[in-house]
Amino acid sequence: MPTYPIITGIDVYEFWFEVKDMAPNPDSGSIVYTPGHNLKATHFALKVHTDQGITGDYQGYPLLDAMAIRLFAHRLIGKNALERERIYNDVKRAMRAFSRVGMGIVDIALWDIAGKYFNAPIWRLLGGHPKRLPAYASTYHGDETNGGLNSPEAYADFAEQCLEMGYPAYKIHGWENGLIRREIENIKTVAERVGGKMQLMLDPACAYETFADAVLVGHACDDARFFWYEDPFKDGGISQFAHRRLRQLIRTPLLQCEHHRGLEPHVDFALGDATDLVRGDPEYDGGITGVMKLAHACEGLGLDLEIHGPGPAKRHCMASIRNTNYYEMSLVHPKGGFYGPPVYRSDYQDGLDAISKDGCVPVPEGPGLGVEYDWDYIEKHAAGFVTYK
Repeated sequence: MPTYPIITGIDVYEFWFEVKDMAPNPDSGSIVYTPGHNLKATHFALKVHTDQGITGDYQGYPLLDAMAIRLFAHRLIGKNALERERIYNDVKRAMRAFSRVGMGIVDIALWDIAGKYFNAPIWRLLGGHPKRLPAYASTYHGDETNGGLNSPEAYADFAEQCLEMGYPAYKIHGWENGLIRREIENIKTVAERVGGKMQLMLDPACAYETFADAVLVGHACDDARFFWYEDPFKDGGISQFAHRRLRQLIRTPLLQCEHHRGLEPHVDFALGDATDLVRGDPEYDGGITGVMKLAHACEGLGLDLEIHGPGPAKRHCMASIRNTNYYEMSLVHPKGGFYGPPVYRSDYQDGLDAISKDGCVPVPEGPGLGVEYDWDYIEKHAAGFVTYK
């Protein structure tokens, strides 16, 4: 009889790293270019231990999710680490009053265990195939600093730089609390410079004050033939009614659901005619298990699922999903540092320079996530640690 890895404990690290020439915007809290200031940012790292000595390792950024593990950790100890579907549904029910935070990052670590147990990359366990993923450059928000993303011309210059590097697509995060006429001018200027040469997207990150603002900017996206328009106004990206009305008034495809959690709310949003493309994230949406459920649901509806943010788990999902388009390389800037810690000992890399000349990134081919984390770095920069047994 085969023996299976049983979960014996979970370690959670909070650790810090620096992002060069970046700082929080005092008005909005978003990260913007600030020469001479190195932002001290915080991420988490996770180890799920088993009785066979196989560990599931993962590093990510939603620290709240890592903190939420304490609410369901007792349900995991003693469980078969390969029974991801049972664990997914058990934790999903347990966390129903807490927006199901935390379950996604544990699920990713369980997939890492499974890959190591079967000596196969996660994409192979999912039935995917190795392929190169076309990436888009996803900018930081606009700033007011000379040399930064402080004008439509600066955004257009950076778009040309990304095009020359090989990026096939470019997403604008504009100025939070900025003037709508400047947002529209930004769309026009970037489109005039690189439109027709690369796909263009806009993500205001729920910054626009009114529905009318969202419509005006949407019409500018229409004229510039943008590929998608994402999370425009301050409903937080969750109103089906408002986004259905917006879809009726503009032609540019909407991309929604970054701020929903899990399978059912995403499907409800799609069936409510409130989006054209669906956003998914294994950290937010129940792990790799949850994202694959969402991808198949979208496939059945004839919709594309766009994965949020960079990272090895996202690459494995994309390699196993037909109905997806681009890998998000976020957040990037012409001068400021990439928003991510240097935690990989393997040759895995994210950041502005991480693409090849074909504008793509590879999918890791080693067992599990296929990356080796620098635990010496994580422990050296630890700001907190907790273990569950």
